[in-house]
Amino acid sequence: MSKPDTKTAVVADGLRYKSKPSGSPFRASASFSGATMSCFMCGKHRLRSQMRTRQVLGKSQSVCAPSCKALEEQVDG
Repeated sequence: MSKPDTKTAVVADGLRYKSKPSGSPFRASASFSGATMSCFMCGKHRLRSQMRTRQVLGKSQSVCAPSCKALEEQVDG
């Protein structure tokens, strides 16, 4: 993302530390359709409209549709 990287620094008392600024690199969305989820297979965050559910190890998981590789080529292309 475009946020600057910050290093973690231990404070002088050693009990607390300062880290990157709070917040999420994913845009806030008021609607359910604009939210992102991570793919169970590749771990990348995608819009819900780019995902489907699939049975993996007996449970329904969200995965890239039609496949992780095909979606990556489509997004890069």
